[in-house]
Amino acid sequence: MKTEIIRMLKETDGYLSGQELCSRLHVSRTAVWKVMEQLRGEGYEIEAVRHKGYRLVQAADVLTAAEFASFMSGRQLGNQVDCNEEIDSTNNRAKYLAEHGAPEGTLVTAEVQTAGKGRRGRTWVSPPGTGAWFSLILRPEILPAYASMLTLTAALAVAEAIEDASGLSAGIKWPNDVVVSGKKVCGILTEMSAEPDQIHYVVIGIGINVNMTEFPEEIEKTATSLYIESGRRIRRSELIMSVMKHMERWYRVFLNTSDLTGLKEDYMARLVNLNRQVTVLDPRGEYRGMCLGIDDNGLLLVKREDETMEKVMSGEVSVRGVYGYT
Repeated sequence: MKTEIIRMLKETDGYLSGQELCSRLHVSRTAVWKVMEQLRGEGYEIEAVRHKGYRLVQAADVLTAAEFASFMSGRQLGNQVDCNEEIDSTNNRAKYLAEHGAPEGTLVTAEVQTAGKGRRGRTWVSPPGTGAWFSLILRPEILPAYASMLTLTAALAVAEAIEDASGLSAGIKWPNDVVVSGKKVCGILTEMSAEPDQIHYVVIGIGINVNMTEFPEEIEKTATSLYIESGRRIRRSELIMSVMKHMERWYRVFLNTSDLTGLKEDYMARLVNLNRQVTVLDPRGEYRGMCLGIDDNGLLLVKREDETMEKVMSGEVSVRGVYGYT
């Protein structure tokens, strides 16, 4: 009932009468009142006026099953949500659920991660109540060799969702860092369980800096948040479900071809490295070149200073701008 009341309040442009709520939900006025009090306790700002009813003034910035369910509109991704107050890592939780049969589209969220993961074994800082930390379970019928492209697919979905939620212009630093004003606001980590010719599941972990006001000294020059850049607080549940909406669209496009031909143009339109000098930090030897975009498989095309062309794999190297992070 809580989910239905949240959805009805969000969909009503004005007051929703207690009588209408009782009639549609087949419950008593007392039951409705109790749910309203619960929602107020969670942070929802709800106005109640005699002879008019209830009006949602401001939704709460909460990550609850009822809040997420109020966004549901028949989509597959995000159709089941596992909400957690504090866990070690949403990716770890998602892998556990996937191993125990969780269906494709299952979303795992957390208010706090005590051991959030970044690429190359780095720790992802996850303070409470400020960011969107979530993981998505996918079960694509593709060869394992193609799974890395899902990371780029997710980056495109996140960039679009950030623009929807904040109005900020979001770019992508290859392969999967989403940036605003030249600083990182989102990291993505994809993990997989597979056999040589079959994927059991893929978990895409996403961390978005939403309402942070400051960062540790070691990353403050390269990291930012949507709040810092926009000057306003963003509701995390709305942002996460927007990511699900855009991811569902691009996931279907990807599955049609099992490569990035259907989304390469949109991805490259956001690629902050495009037509810029980059430094490729390759274990076999660092080099510089001009970034010319990506190929159909998501490999970065770099023309070296000696005019030779390199196809860079994200799992092997890191790429930096010549004069900074981007």
